[in-house]
Amino acid sequence: MRIESFKRWYSVHKWTSLICTVFLLLLCLTGLPLVFRDELAVWLGETVEPPQQATPVAVNLQGLVNDAKARLPHDQVKFLILDDEHPAWFVTLGESAASVDNSGSYIYDSRTGAFLHDIPINGRVTNVIFKLHVDLFAGLPGALFLGAMGMLFVASVVSGVVVYGPFMRKLRFGIVRQTGSRRMAWLDLHNLLGIVTVLWALVVGLTGVINTLDRPLLAYWQMSEIAGMLAPWKDKPLPSVIKPVDDAVRAAEAAAPDMIVRFIAFPGTPFAGLHHYMVFMRGESPLTARLLKPVLIDAETAQVSNTGNLPWYLTVLLLSQPLHFGDYGGMPLKVIWALLDVITIIVLLTGLYLWWQKRKSSAEDLLMQTN
Repeated sequence: MRIESFKRWYSVHKWTSLICTVFLLLLCLTGLPLVFRDELAVWLGETVEPPQQATPVAVNLQGLVNDAKARLPHDQVKFLILDDEHPAWFVTLGESAASVDNSGSYIYDSRTGAFLHDIPINGRVTNVIFKLHVDLFAGLPGALFLGAMGMLFVASVVSGVVVYGPFMRKLRFGIVRQTGSRRMAWLDLHNLLGIVTVLWALVVGLTGVINTLDRPLLAYWQMSEIAGMLAPWKDKPLPSVIKPVDDAVRAAEAAAPDMIVRFIAFPGTPFAGLHHYMVFMRGESPLTARLLKPVLIDAETAQVSNTGNLPWYLTVLLLSQPLHFGDYGGMPLKVIWALLDVITIIVLLTGLYLWWQKRKSSAEDLLMQTN
């Protein structure tokens, strides 16, 4: 590599790293407990896991909905969600079905229908950490800002790989020189840990950027494809009667017999409109479990009104979300994700140290030249 090209890549690596490092440190520090978010929530008492053993019975989903509404009689049910990993249903309510914020969330055993836990809506430690991680408590602007920092991080990683090659051409891989200055040893450690974690850093960085776009992508899908599915009922009067949610689920299962329910959006929510349930079905394999198929069910007749497939951009989003937090492989993968997160924190801190030491030495050299 020519020296001019090397200098340009080195400048890209230095400045992209400096701009995003503080925010990347924040994301790594908040991301570490979020890798174990489910376990942390149980440990803090924010949620509970269903008992390991139970005698299954035919669970009436409308009974769960009615129980949840009795606990918040002035609010409306928004979603009914089946847990991916545990035998549990989550019933989520809001002041209205169209409310952005939730007013209540309850867990029921999916095998028996027994009430398990009232999830606190405000003040949960895991929620505070999650909000700080995804949008800095600044909503969409905060999420997009962090997405920009994620893009700078990806640029920093790529430029770091380019710079690493010529720099290490005459050195043995993995060496941390102890015979030179302290800064040289820290530089070798920074390069070693950075190149070891480069693939993970790129995966987490790119999926993190994608995840910051979840709200714009969902909003666009609602305004385009969902609006198109609901358009024939736009001017019709409100349904005089709402069928039980169990009828909607049975209709959706008949329409997608090789899939199972993932979650149900109730009439009045942006996903379903005023006249329908929207039942989202998923596959049963580790990969297809992340892919959803929306089935639109008429709330008045419990007949299938329309079916569809998620657009490619939402498929990418759904696949990237669990990969970002290491949710694909159970506890072993979570431990690996946590270790790589800690190593990345070390890389960021050593990078800051190296920049500060170089800046300090440059200032000292300049001072000596002026005396």
